[in-house]
Amino acid sequence: MKIMSVDYGDRRTGIALSDIRGILASPLTVIKESYQPKLAKEIVNLAVDNDVKTVVIGLPRNMDGSYGYRCDECKSLGEAISNINTELNICFEDERLTTVMAHNVLSENNVRGKKRKDTVDAVSAVMILQSYLDKNK
Repeated sequence: MKIMSVDYGDRRTGIALSDIRGILASPLTVIKESYQPKLAKEIVNLAVDNDVKTVVIGLPRNMDGSYGYRCDECKSLGEAISNINTELNICFEDERLTTVMAHNVLSENNVRGKKRKDTVDAVSAVMILQSYLDKNK
């Protein structure tokens, strides 16, 4: 069963996809859409096209573990996705520091400029999904 993850951002949203066995996460795409209803529809379309049953949304908790306003936005996105396709299972995964780690990985691989900006969200989505997969083995 394939699982998809979402790194929800204000301007760009990274999407990652697992293999069919749910072992390895890989980047799929970055969606450049800020209007949540359209974004939710695009995510559902990707999920349907890739035969996904579970969507994992990164939850940007504060360093002390508390929830901030951005967590509410992520939960709202999960609700919007569920309203479009009730068959999708929506889960949330702590995404603290995934963007920082993604930037570090890209720096180590000498990815700079526009290419970096276009890939950091997908790499963050991979980290969110891999964390979820590792916890649920």
